[in-house]
Amino acid sequence: MWKKCSPDSRISSIVQTFTPYRIGNMGWKSSVAAGTAALLAQHASAQSMLRFGCSQLVIERSDPLVNPGINPSSHTHQIVGGNSFNFSMDPATMDPAKASTCTSCTYSEDFSNYWTASMYFRSPENGTYRLVPQFANWRRLGSDELLPQDGGLTVYYMPPFGGNSKVTAFKPGFRMIAGDPTLRSKNGTYPGICHRCQGNGDGFAPCDSRDTSEFPLKVCPGGIRATVIFPSCWDGVNLDSPDHRSHMAYAPGGAALAGAACPASHPVRVPQVMYEIMWDTRPFNKPEYFEGGKQPFVYSFGDATGHGQHGDYLFGWKDDSLQRGMDELGKNGCYDDNCSSALKIQDGKDAIACTKASQVDEVVGRGGEWLTALPGDVPVTYK
Repeated sequence: MWKKCSPDSRISSIVQTFTPYRIGNMGWKSSVAAGTAALLAQHASAQSMLRFGCSQLVIERSDPLVNPGINPSSHTHQIVGGNSFNFSMDPATMDPAKASTCTSCTYSEDFSNYWTASMYFRSPENGTYRLVPQFANWRRLGSDELLPQDGGLTVYYMPPFGGNSKVTAFKPGFRMIAGDPTLRSKNGTYPGICHRCQGNGDGFAPCDSRDTSEFPLKVCPGGIRATVIFPSCWDGVNLDSPDHRSHMAYAPGGAALAGAACPASHPVRVPQVMYEIMWDTRPFNKPEYFEGGKQPFVYSFGDATGHGQHGDYLFGWKDDSLQRGMDELGKNGCYDDNCSSALKIQDGKDAIACTKASQVDEVVGRGGEWLTALPGDVPVTYK
């Protein structure tokens, strides 16, 4: 379905995965350091990954992990994946792979749900709010081709960066959270939760030293790319935990992108999940909005700092399809959204067409409306 690529082009794709450039009307590019590219090339087989787009399913106040069964939940989320998403998602009574009739993701066997908080612009002039739109991520290095998606997320499933490349796929009923919505300072932040100012001092690998856990305090000509990287080590027993975190652990050493090692308490290396969210903040780039160490953006849960960015994950791949895909990486041209040798791929327009009506009867700003308060009357906080 998608064109198969040679090993050299696979290396280019791996490099572009971590390269901050935009195309078309974004009007700017940044180059890759030759030394870093060479390092990536040395580890190309270990760094093949599944990387694909998931379009917007719905934006609403629901959260079956943190607020199961509560209608509505405290703040809005942008949700992608299988259309069986609901307020409870009780693993004892439903399996997304069986309950869903479509998915907004490229791989048609992936009925998982992925969600993050929405971002709003808070007008410095009058304090009203407008939902920040999103744009599609790019597909290949040096190409103007975008992933076939409408808003939503770019999802990654990554094997270890070095060491044994074998991973164990998640089991039905598995779910987890990365990040902490209560944080308002850098203290206590998790590795792999960051923002990139596109076109104004970009970094290279996700969440490197140029990225920040807080919102950028400067104009970003190419928008803001938000990244959420999940832990890679599972305790091998629990599909969830009361805090949705304790059954998982980040790899030893504290690096956001993990190798093969796992602590004895969490010995099972699973695919490392990562989200990228491309926020089109360009309409709000007046320089005066960023004077005096200020910035105009706020997450839907009231975080005006950005430190509380977080992501939720609920597994829903059909049968053994995720394991098949991870095992196939680096073989038969399988990488990114081009793993037709092991997985079923749907046309982009079919993924975009998979949406569902909001379960909450309220205006959240998806039509460009100006709101007098964040949905749910969530207060804005800085501490």
